[in-house]
Amino acid sequence: MKKIITTFSLLIAIVMMASAQMVEPITWTTKLEKISDTEGLVRFNVSIENGWHLYGLSLPEGGPRPTSITFNHADGIEFGDITPSRNPIEKVDMVFHLKLSWWNEDVSFTVPYKITSPDPGPITGTITYQGCNDMTCIAPSKESFSLAVTVPSKGETKVDEKETEVAEKVASVENTETKLDLWAPVTYPESADNAIVSVSAQPWWYIFAMGFVGGLIALLTPCVWPLIPMTVSFFLKKNNNRAKSVRDAIIYGASIVVIYLVLGLAITGIYGAGKLNELATNAVFNLAFFVLLVVFAISFFGAFDIQLPESWRNKVDNKAVSSTGILSIFFMAFTLALVSFSCTGPIIGTLLVEAATSGKMAGPAVGMAGFALALALPFTLFAIFPSWLKEMPRSGGWLNSVKVVLGFLELALSLKFLSVADLAYGWGILDREVFLSLWVVIFVLLGLYLLGKLRFSHDTPLETISLPRFFLALASLSFAVYLIPGLWGAPLKGVSAFVPPLYTQDFSLYAGGDFEEFDDYDAGMEYAARNHRPVLIDFSGYGCVNCRKMEGAVFDTPEVETIIKENFVLIKLMVDDKKKLAEPVTVTENGKTLVLETVGDKWSYLERTKFHGNIQPLYVILDNEGNALAPSRSYNENLSEFILWLENGMKKYSEK
Repeated sequence: MKKIITTFSLLIAIVMMASAQMVEPITWTTKLEKISDTEGLVRFNVSIENGWHLYGLSLPEGGPRPTSITFNHADGIEFGDITPSRNPIEKVDMVFHLKLSWWNEDVSFTVPYKITSPDPGPITGTITYQGCNDMTCIAPSKESFSLAVTVPSKGETKVDEKETEVAEKVASVENTETKLDLWAPVTYPESADNAIVSVSAQPWWYIFAMGFVGGLIALLTPCVWPLIPMTVSFFLKKNNNRAKSVRDAIIYGASIVVIYLVLGLAITGIYGAGKLNELATNAVFNLAFFVLLVVFAISFFGAFDIQLPESWRNKVDNKAVSSTGILSIFFMAFTLALVSFSCTGPIIGTLLVEAATSGKMAGPAVGMAGFALALALPFTLFAIFPSWLKEMPRSGGWLNSVKVVLGFLELALSLKFLSVADLAYGWGILDREVFLSLWVVIFVLLGLYLLGKLRFSHDTPLETISLPRFFLALASLSFAVYLIPGLWGAPLKGVSAFVPPLYTQDFSLYAGGDFEEFDDYDAGMEYAARNHRPVLIDFSGYGCVNCRKMEGAVFDTPEVETIIKENFVLIKLMVDDKKKLAEPVTVTENGKTLVLETVGDKWSYLERTKFHGNIQPLYVILDNEGNALAPSRSYNENLSEFILWLENGMKKYSEK
């Protein structure tokens, strides 16, 4: 059976290669490195395209072809064992159903040699290898090599070696100059038909609406809902003059808005605009947010209450009693904020996390304004229309159910932040199918809870299921069913902004958005120049929500996929990639000296200095000299505009 699978996979690969011009995903270069006159190393450098992998040196029977290097008999030369520069990845392959080893990044192999004869022959041999990606494999390939070996005779000088060294240094400088030209700042052309530069940050109204919804949810918690009739009754009984009671209630509502607005402004002031923008893709912050939201979820499940110190509440309460006039009303509002913190704290925390990572400097302030407005409205409206109080639903077990539902939602949201850290550091613990499996379980449990099939210790037994509760359960269970096809690679465009990208899927039946892309700017530009194609640069990030939205809504569509595959070289650069550079690079930017330590640092520096941008996603079309062919684009899901932009770039390239 395994042999049949292997043969079938190879036949598919051969047919695909015959029907389409495929890029060679694995390329080899061979050279000699002298250690002494009689010893040295044969080095085999392997370049592996993104998404492909080269199989290991030892594989079980019934699997793909292992990598091997065979030396022909060479007179007067002895060879040692082959040594790879890094250990291969070991994983169970879902196609061959075997535990296999492979390299998915560039690797090199070294073989030591020793010359035992004054007149050795050339080093010749054959490299046998096979590579695959998640969808197909190339046929087993062979590549021959031949390297001349020379031994200096007695008294021979090493002028040639020195000349070679000088020539290599000159070539290195020339290559560096070429790269510097490719890294030179671009000037974007003006174009009336598609000069569209979108903003990746969430619009103000979205952040405000998110805060407003959070405030409405906070109203339905057991810490706030019972306070509405108590507080409104206090204002109505305090003054015989109803107009004055209404005025006091309005001041009370305005005080709530001011308190939470100041909180949002304080967050912005403490962190600053730069730090807030950094939060969206910073792996450490996202990991901290994950822990924070899990704690919030456990709190909502009833394990404990998150409360501020009792002394704070007592002091504010005493101030409310001792003060008079507007100041007294303000301290009453402050008391509400402190007393209700055990319920509103997790909602506020989640809101601040989302607002801070939205890309807007004042996002937390705008979000808090929406939250406070929703929280303050009922106190003001019930004071103006006191007869409405009779229509209010009474407190009961349903309030606790609201907290538990929020706990499930906090738990689901926390996985988004863990996924960002996992992708940035390359841990591989939360691949797409693992993420979706957890979400399916969470929303199934939420549906069962709403139907009364799952209970916590502090829940009130359900005698009947109300219609709102039934429809919420139906929505939760339906959402879980919607997620299930994603376990086999369905795009799930409705939640593409939250789940890990498709390339983390170990097994996929879905073929959309399967791009051959480069993850290195210089390598991609070199390939594009050789093949005479324009370049599409995609500045992205593992923690970039809008990047995932663009991939789902635009890049995975057949129209865009076909245009890019047939006409462009796609270079995708992750600005939050935490992989260490081989050596730190020192650069100067705006008069300041910076040290680039990670791959993400390098691409972020490129985006700032060459493309004048610092947002993700950012898309740029270049010619083979590194010049911009069209204005840059960012987050904008308008498919027709994106296609027009690509076609305009292709037209400009063909006119050169």
